[in-house]
Amino acid sequence: MTPVWDWDYAWSILPDLLRALVVTIQITLLGSVVALVLGLLIAVVRRARIPVVDRIVWGLVEFIRSTPLLVQVFFLFFVLPQFGIVLSAFAVGVVALGVHYATYTSEVYRAGIEAVPPGQWEAATALSLPRGRTWTGVILPQAIPRVLPALGNYVISMFKEVPLLIGIGVVEVVNQAREIASETFRPVEPYTIAGILFLLLSYPASMLVRRLERRRAAV
Repeated sequence: MTPVWDWDYAWSILPDLLRALVVTIQITLLGSVVALVLGLLIAVVRRARIPVVDRIVWGLVEFIRSTPLLVQVFFLFFVLPQFGIVLSAFAVGVVALGVHYATYTSEVYRAGIEAVPPGQWEAATALSLPRGRTWTGVILPQAIPRVLPALGNYVISMFKEVPLLIGIGVVEVVNQAREIASETFRPVEPYTIAGILFLLLSYPASMLVRRLERRRAAV
C-alpha cells in the first residue's frame, strides 16, 4: 500500500517548488510596486477634481473593480496580441495584478489623504508652497503612514492571488505543484508543501501588518 506521505518524495520535489515560489514572490513584489505607485497616482489625480479627467479615471477604476481579475488576465494575454501588443505570461501577471490592485490601493490612499486635517492644506496655501511641494512635503507624509496597514493587507492578498496566473501558464508555486502531481499521481505532498510555503510567508506578513495597526491605533 502506498503511504499517504512519503518524506523522500517530498524532499525531492521541494527544490522545484522553491524555484517556483521565487517566481510567485517576484510577481508579487513587482505587482505591488505597480499597485502602490499607480494607486497613489490615481488618488492624487482624483483629489485634483478636474471634472473630465476625474470622470474618466473613475470610470476606469470602477470597470476594473467590477470585472474578475481572471478575465483581465485572459484579456491581456489572449486579446492584446490581436492588436499587436504581446506580453510574456510573467509580464501579464505583473501588469494585471498591479493594475487590478491599484484600483483598491487608490481608495486607501484617498482615505488617508482625506484624513489629513484641512488646516494642513490651508497652512501650505498660506505659506505659498508650490502644489508639488504641498503634496510631497505636507500631505503625503501624513497620509501614507495612516494607511500602511491597509496597503500591506492588499500586498498579502495579491501574493495569495498569484496562483490565478495558472490559466496563462505562469509556473508559480501552485502551478508547479499541479504539474508535479499530474506527472507522479501523488498530489498530497506537492499541494501540502505549496500550502505550507504560502503560510510561512503570508502569516508573518499578516503579523507585521497587525503590529502596524496596533502601533497606529496607539498613536
